[in-house]
Amino acid sequence: MAVFCIAERCSISAFIKISGVRYNSSSAASKTASTNQGEFRVLQLIPKKEEVKRYERNTAAIPPRSEQMAVDQDWPSVWPGPRTFHPAVVPLPIRQGYPNKNEAPPNKWGNAELMKIPNFLHLTPPAIQRHCEALKQFCTKWPKELDTNEKCDQHYPIEYISSDYCYSSPTIKDPLARIVTLRVKLSSLKLDSHARDKFLRLVGPRYDEKTDYVTIVTDRCPTRKQNRDYADYILTALYQESWVMESWEAEKALADMEYYDWDKNKSRKTLVSIHVWPNNPPEDLDYQKIPNATEYKMAVTDLINTGEDHFTVNKYRESVKNLLHLKKSQDSSN
Repeated sequence: MAVFCIAERCSISAFIKISGVRYNSSSAASKTASTNQGEFRVLQLIPKKEEVKRYERNTAAIPPRSEQMAVDQDWPSVWPGPRTFHPAVVPLPIRQGYPNKNEAPPNKWGNAELMKIPNFLHLTPPAIQRHCEALKQFCTKWPKELDTNEKCDQHYPIEYISSDYCYSSPTIKDPLARIVTLRVKLSSLKLDSHARDKFLRLVGPRYDEKTDYVTIVTDRCPTRKQNRDYADYILTALYQESWVMESWEAEKALADMEYYDWDKNKSRKTLVSIHVWPNNPPEDLDYQKIPNATEYKMAVTDLINTGEDHFTVNKYRESVKNLLHLKKSQDSSN
């Protein structure tokens, strides 16, 4: 019996046996059997989840950067600018938060109290010095002539005061930071007697006689720069208005004065009359030529403006003695 393979791709069992011209194929028979005896497919409305095994990778954790820092670490390079607190970078045992009973406050790891507040780790003294050195090239040298505070006040009489606030909050803005205070000495303003009197009337309680400072506080505008410009405008308006002379201001009498002016009162005329007696007093006589007249003027002014006390009364008594030369006569008689 001879066996031949008539297919190009056939298995060992796929042969044609020549024995009375009869064909047989195992592959064709298996396909027919599988078709006739196939399983009925089931419809699965909720398919079953296939379980997949997951393999965990155990990777070694990198140690924190704070434990690898050297003792002489350049801190401005580590923390160059403002940022949220990071416990793995700061090599300090910082604690913050509400402690439990008989326990220390929470440490820096996973501490929300440290992360939600602003910090100043970027403003260390070396970092500030480095910033100043970088800005020095854009600045000019301090004038050598301004070597004392008195000279600074003379050339720069206006002083601006403002405050910056920082607290535990999502934002560092504070409405009180917009307030600007302007201070200037009244003696630094070029005012005559009329302008000074009118300026004091317009200023009101903003002038302090003890320190000679005029204080103007502005808080109406939303920003600090606007309030500073508004304070400059108020000072300029007060100064310009004080020099304006209205027609009705000439009707002001001595009884309307807020203070005692010795030059406009009868005391000056009386002193000049006594000095030139029995001659008639001239109208243009300068009282400063009279010996001890300036001391007497200051004593009378302080006695009336300040009020009577032990110091002003004694000062007035001594000035009268010096003016009338009574002290020398008493000393010679003794």
